[in-house]
Order: sequence, then C-alpha cells, then structure tokens
Amino acid sequence: MTFAYWCVLVGALMPILWTGTAKWGGPNKMPTAANHAPREFLSGLQGRQKRADWAQQNAFEAFPAFAAAVIIAQSAAASQISVNRLAAVWLVARFLHGLFYVLDWSHARSLAYFVGMGCVIGLFIAAA
Repeated sequence: MTFAYWCVLVGALMPILWTGTAKWGGPNKMPTAANHAPREFLSGLQGRQKRADWAQQNAFEAFPAFAAAVIIAQSAAASQISVNRLAAVWLVARFLHGLFYVLDWSHARSLAYFVGMGCVIGLFIAAA
C-alpha cells in the first residue's frame, strides 16, 4: 500500500480527533448518558468545544474529495512522489485547519483550508 493510501486512512480517522475534543476537551464534558443523543449534546456546546465540533464536521466534508483525488491520481499512474507529497501536505493542512478552528484563528484556518484544497486540485492535475 502506498504512502498516499495510508494518508487516506489517517484522513478518514482525523474527524475522531475533533469529535473527542468537542466531547471531552473542555469544561462541558459529555456524560455517558448523553451518548444516546450525542448530536443534541454537541449542539449545546460553546467556545472551543463548539468549534471542535465544527472542525469535525468540516473534516468529514473535506475527506471525500481528497480520497477520490488520491484514488484517481494513483489509478492514472501519476508520479507516486507527487501523489505522496500532496497527500502528506493535505494531511498537515487539514490537521492545522482543525487546530486553528478550535483556537479560533480564522485567517490561519482559511489559509489551511485553501492549502488543503490546493492539494486536492493538485492531485487531479497530477492525474491529467
């Protein structure tokens, strides 16, 4: 399995980091009973925990395009070094995006978002 495919796996798991931060990373920790309706619990959060929930949602939204781009680039026999590098940069950008979301650094978050999208576009270009 290529490094880029491992990046897809890590990207698929990344939302769990932000979910954990939202549920247990602040003063309003999710009680066990709230697991029956976690979305209800998450909708009532504030501050960093709320932003961590938003980071989790955005991570889920960004993942399909990345996974598709990696699979398409690999299927098209794009340069493996390029695919691996773009996948690695995407992972770093998406981690930073979530971190900046939690910290409420909106400009840095937007920059990280655009770097990640640039990697997805780059993967499609590499497949061309």
